[in-house]
Amino acid sequence: MEREDYFFGEGQTSDSKKIYALVIYDIVDNRKRTKFAKILEGYGNRIQKSGFEVKISTRKFENLLNEIPKFCGSMDTIRVYRISGQNLVYKWGKDDNKTQDDLIIL
Repeated sequence: MEREDYFFGEGQTSDSKKIYALVIYDIVDNRKRTKFAKILEGYGNRIQKSGFEVKISTRKFENLLNEIPKFCGSMDTIRVYRISGQNLVYKWGKDDNKTQDDLIIL
């Protein structure tokens, strides 16, 4: 088990203007799901097959929220959890997370 200390808050670090969020999804259509995952790769790091952690500016967070509805049909689910405050993340297994700057690849 690995433990990471996270502080998802305002004014505590040099990243104080960043928004931390977890995006999880269940999209039925393969093509739409693949395209959505590629969009999310431009915002953050994949942590599971259908889960991404993002650390982005407020403006880019709003852009992400505006993009999401076109990928969500009547049989799909997409959730964005905005995270704030001090948290601990306990992890087991492979960790492919890379440091992500404000880079969006379309």
